[in-house]
Amino acid sequence: MAGPRVEVDGSIMEGGGQILRVSTALSCLLGLPLRVHKIRAGRSTPGLRPQHLSGLEMIRDLCDGQLEGAEIGSTEITFTPEKIKGGIHTADTKTAGSVCLLMQVSMPCVLFAASPSELHLKGGTNAEMAPQIDYTEMVFKPIVEKFGFIFNCDIKTRGYYPKGGGEVIVRMSPVKQLNPINLTDRGCVTKIYGRAFVAGVLPFKVAKDMAAAAVRCIRKEIRDLYVNIQPVQEPKDQAFGNGNGIIIIAETSTGCLFAGSSLGKRGVNADKVGIEAAEMLLANLRHGGTVDEYLQDQLIVFMALANGVSRIKTGPVTLHTQTAIHFAEQIAKAKFIVKKSEDEEDAAKDTYIIECQGIGMTNPNL
Repeated sequence: MAGPRVEVDGSIMEGGGQILRVSTALSCLLGLPLRVHKIRAGRSTPGLRPQHLSGLEMIRDLCDGQLEGAEIGSTEITFTPEKIKGGIHTADTKTAGSVCLLMQVSMPCVLFAASPSELHLKGGTNAEMAPQIDYTEMVFKPIVEKFGFIFNCDIKTRGYYPKGGGEVIVRMSPVKQLNPINLTDRGCVTKIYGRAFVAGVLPFKVAKDMAAAAVRCIRKEIRDLYVNIQPVQEPKDQAFGNGNGIIIIAETSTGCLFAGSSLGKRGVNADKVGIEAAEMLLANLRHGGTVDEYLQDQLIVFMALANGVSRIKTGPVTLHTQTAIHFAEQIAKAKFIVKKSEDEEDAAKDTYIIECQGIGMTNPNL
């Protein structure tokens, strides 16, 4: 299997964990040996952190590969993948490292495994600087399933910063190929709903206050829709540690989904958390795209692998998305075109079409 190594500079563009996730997933899928150097070179704590290590080890285990240089603080790794196998795989960040990011790196790989997979992911489910598990379930899942597969996401325990301690089990069957997607018609917003949660010692009033503040904020801009945000007290046996946060989803007539979310921090009042999520949602609704800024980059790898031309309409293209495109082109040889949307209704907005000619990856095991 081992051809020439793909060389990746881990310090360019996003310059962080995302480069590792995209490059190791593609290396694993395509059977290409990989070397990543200057890992997180520009970050305040350069090199691998525990959550990056658990992601790398998971990919290694998924395909019985060889991994060198994988220790905390390391700025260079080499990875030699073998055949992707199904079955049960466990990854534990041992911190509040995000289970959602572990899912991001492993999901494309297990789609092309020889048999069904069960991924046991441990860490933070609702953590900063990463999608919340509610986002993964309520937005990412229904959209990514348009590529022609389904997965099941079972939240066993929720875990919060700084302790983590959450666990999610993801089950999925392999596919022969992925279908391309076309998400260019946004439609109009038909529903807005969400959940405001408290866990551990935080009083339920905090959840109610976050929800109420978010509803007030949205009403100023969108008057004619009922906004249904449920305050939730996470059951004691299903949450580890203390946390609070909110996620709000807007759904459109064509099935597009947008989100705004926010997590509570010590000393930040509940209203502020609710308003931050509401403002994020409203900003994501203003740009005229069919996906929000967080879904953009999560779809790139799937578009690159799909059999045919995919198109998504977005707001401003994020650095994460530009980074994912760069490595999908470099490693998978997919072809992307990003251009300003030419629709009249988008004329005054910062709206783009990301088009990809996928490589039509075929599962060799099926």
